[in-house]
Amino acid sequence: MPFHTTTLNGLIVVEPNVFEDSRGYFFEAYNQTVFQQNGITYQFVQDNQSKSSYGVIRGLHYQLNPNAQTKLVRALVGKILDVAVDIRNGSPTYGQHFGIELSADNKKQLLIPAGFAHGFSVLSETAIVLYKCDAFYSKQSEAGIRFNDEDLNIDWKVDASKAIVSDKDLQLPSFKDAASNFEF
Repeated sequence: MPFHTTTLNGLIVVEPNVFEDSRGYFFEAYNQTVFQQNGITYQFVQDNQSKSSYGVIRGLHYQLNPNAQTKLVRALVGKILDVAVDIRNGSPTYGQHFGIELSADNKKQLLIPAGFAHGFSVLSETAIVLYKCDAFYSKQSEAGIRFNDEDLNIDWKVDASKAIVSDKDLQLPSFKDAASNFEF
């Protein structure tokens, strides 16, 4: 199972070894021992799953300390553009973002440590997304950044006229005004 570093320190792309034959395929999406052998020691405690249609943009979301979450994200059905933004004060990549297509076909996963805001857009007709978290959800700690923040300038790869964003996400603050208690 290859683990690939990205341009943002801490973000890791995980590519499982897929075994295919006439019956279909098999792969390990997560193996605690293999992850630990690669220096990834998070203990996942919660799985979240969502289903969305084309054009849905979710995010950018995160939880503040002491309830910050590391996430391991993958698409079970369809294709998404998964995006993480570095919000760690003092990081050399503070304010930068990384995006990758995750799909049922490519089976890639993105490991997003605490200190990153996370969001995704749906690029296929529908998508089912699963992500593991190393901390439980805490309403009191939830925070976010508006998906269309001018300073971040993220290309969600969705036609703006077809973008579907929740009222809650439309009310999120700009990057400059967002709460962050993460240090690099």
